[in-house]
Amino acid sequence: MLRGALAAAVTPLADGGEALDADAVEPYVGFLAAGGVEGLLALGTTGEGILLRGDERRRAAELFVAAARGRIQVAVHCGAQTTGETAALAAHAAEAGADAVAVIGPPYYALDERSLLEHFAEAARACAPLPFYLYEFRARTGYALPVPLVRRLARDAPNLAGLKVSDKPFADVEPYLLDGLDVFIGAEELAATGLARGAAGVVSALAAAFPEEVAALVREPTEERAGRIGELRSRLERQPFQAALKLVLQAKGVPIHDDVRRPLRRLTKREREELLAWLASS
Repeated sequence: MLRGALAAAVTPLADGGEALDADAVEPYVGFLAAGGVEGLLALGTTGEGILLRGDERRRAAELFVAAARGRIQVAVHCGAQTTGETAALAAHAAEAGADAVAVIGPPYYALDERSLLEHFAEAARACAPLPFYLYEFRARTGYALPVPLVRRLARDAPNLAGLKVSDKPFADVEPYLLDGLDVFIGAEELAATGLARGAAGVVSALAAAFPEEVAALVREPTEERAGRIGELRSRLERQPFQAALKLVLQAKGVPIHDDVRRPLRRLTKREREELLAWLASS
């Protein structure tokens, strides 16, 4: 079972974002492990997973699992637009040796509760008995997962272990703190409150480049540390977020390009200079 601080990892890319950078995965995972996180979520929102082809997602999952083995845990995000593709990715993650699978609801279409239940149940079956986590992120899917759906899925899918909940404010997170299911907080500024209310940990995008800061917050969830984390995220979100994280990693010595998959974009020359100047002074 997943626990503690998990980094929502970036995906190393090259060739202007059009190819995986396989050579960068191992040193990047080493950087995260040295930073004190217990695990990582590969190919999530921060990891541009939804923008990658199926074969790229499979290869990236394999690379992360191999690099992390014996060091930290790996959950693989397998959410896709169709149920068939989602289930296939979940089955592959299990075969590749992942520690867990996470799935976000498909965006775009208005799906009723029965459609979502069948979708998630098939994905959970595909990776069983591997722990399966729902990925609740209303701002990205366009809808919130109904709590009754979560309860029904817990009955239908024995390997449902919990949820990553990236909603805010905390009033939108609290209904998912259900008995028997682990909740991981996605919004770092809510980490201290969530952990105090029984959350199992944090899956943090900021930990992709600042693992020490997030690991310290989870070990000792003070409002002061949460405030510091909030300041870091606020600064990075002034610019294209995935590219900014990769530039920070590059500045910290991780051999990674700041390439991202279009339609995401790299930072402009001015944005790069401003971010590096801030990083040097912070």
